[in-house]
Amino acid sequence: MEKEKNEQRTGLLYGIGAYGLWGVVPLFWPLLKPAGAIEILAHRMVWSLAVVAVALLVVRRWAWVRELLRQPKKLRLITVAAAVITVNWGLYIWSVNSGHVVEASLGYFINPLVTIAMGVLLLGERMRPLQWTAVGVGAAAVLVLAVGYGQPPWISLALAFSFATYGLVKKKVNLGGLESLAAETAVLFLPALGYLLFLGTSGTLAFGAHGAGHASLLAATGLVTAVPLVFFGAAAVRVPLSTLGLLQYLAPVFQFLLGVVYFHEEMPVERWAGFALVWLALTLLTWDAVRTARGARAARARALAGAPAAPAAPAAETVPVAEPGAVADASGPGR
Repeated sequence: MEKEKNEQRTGLLYGIGAYGLWGVVPLFWPLLKPAGAIEILAHRMVWSLAVVAVALLVVRRWAWVRELLRQPKKLRLITVAAAVITVNWGLYIWSVNSGHVVEASLGYFINPLVTIAMGVLLLGERMRPLQWTAVGVGAAAVLVLAVGYGQPPWISLALAFSFATYGLVKKKVNLGGLESLAAETAVLFLPALGYLLFLGTSGTLAFGAHGAGHASLLAATGLVTAVPLVFFGAAAVRVPLSTLGLLQYLAPVFQFLLGVVYFHEEMPVERWAGFALVWLALTLLTWDAVRTARGARAARARALAGAPAAPAAPAAETVPVAEPGAVADASGPGR
């Protein structure tokens, strides 16, 4: 029992480390200027593959490659996932470096609501009444924010929908975090490398043109992706999914605080009202998930004790787990 508690405590620290790093990554992207968002994204793809390849060599996990190559449907899904996460990462990097950190954080706040809505619309999943309420409050928040911004918060919506789509595809692929990242970056490697070579021949490549320190930071984009992913993987095997679902809110909270406190982005009353509605929706969603998880545990305990089980609640997902910018199961932008 003591060993299990220590494992859970260690897993909790890993989870905090993963989502904490994803939360403070907006401090990193501005260091890469004057490189543009697309060049930064290309470096992220190229160097991530190098880091992941080394990690796979260390853990000696290559058997999945041969199995994957024999499944064209999975390869197509991975290609789709790679394309969608490229859009998500590129938009996220651009939004941070263009002064839209708060709006980017909103995207990852509303991502769980979008994920649930897509589950209902595309997968035919059933929602409990409190989940319907949370999604409705989230929709009202978007309307309030549209008034506050003078237009729909398209950055937030694009980030939320692209990441939710990515999570949907990843659910169908069903690969581990490290393997999935390796497959996606392998798909993206040649286009990314080709783009960097094009920039080099046209004389507009930032890599190497602003000193060794700047070049090192661009190369470090691979580690920025890999380190929180390793932490996330370590947390995922030690703590319950519901705990990870609660920890996921750390990343957009940190991003929001950085946008307001560090980057001094404007927050008029209308935006505060919109964010308050989003936070209310997430509170309802989280409370519903925690209550359902407790009910399920109580039902299992009664079943083990031989007591009659209470009527089962309608099937529904736990709090959707996501990493900001990059992966619904184990990687994501931000991460």
